[in-house]
Amino acid sequence: MRPIVQVSLDLTTIEEALEVARAAVRAGVDWLEAGTPLILAEGLRGVRALRREFPDHPIVADLKTMDGGYLEAEMMAKAGATHVVVMARAHPATIRVVVRAGRELGLKVMGDDLAAEDKPAACRMMQDLGVDYVVHHVGYDERRDPEVRAARGGAPSPLDELDAILAAVDVPVQAVGGLTVEQAVELPLRGVAVVVLGAPLVIAPDAFRASGDDLESVLREVVRRVRENGERMGTIRPHREVR
Repeated sequence: MRPIVQVSLDLTTIEEALEVARAAVRAGVDWLEAGTPLILAEGLRGVRALRREFPDHPIVADLKTMDGGYLEAEMMAKAGATHVVVMARAHPATIRVVVRAGRELGLKVMGDDLAAEDKPAACRMMQDLGVDYVVHHVGYDERRDPEVRAARGGAPSPLDELDAILAAVDVPVQAVGGLTVEQAVELPLRGVAVVVLGAPLVIAPDAFRASGDDLESVLREVVRRVRENGERMGTIRPHREVR
């Protein structure tokens, strides 16, 4: 199966998000993510704007839900999102109601392991509660924190525990957080089903704005290489259908 390519629109205005999304779609990106900064800045308007302009593309709403799970998922579904994100650190009751919302509203649910103490166990727990995808995530602040870097001898990476995550779950996996272009394009060879292009690949690493590079050309090349590697790797787990 072909790996999915998703672009993370971690921007703070609808206008800039649409500009990057247009370039991404022209380059062949499959999914569009309304990133957390966009949702914070523009709310449901950002998701609605993406749905109006891209009626046929899946839209991930990166809510990072911690509570009020059914309502948040319902609001995003009505705005046009097809995927929502709930956190492993949320109460299991919240994960359960987001999963229920997914079943009732036709959403796919993505469970994010950001800041979980035992990430393989957290991902397995989310799978057992019914999420459709796992997002293996090392956060922006964590990667940049001097104390974390000093303790680890460098910045943490989602590659550090990726094999353990893939072994722990059967649902499709994303790996997110500060990856280089070379690391991102190699992900299908590791068994990753959804490759996310975000900071610092298409978003400036020090600010939530689009990179100054020739974005469309960069995206087109990354998409091409991801798909070539997907063709080389015949064991990427299939995408689980919405139940």
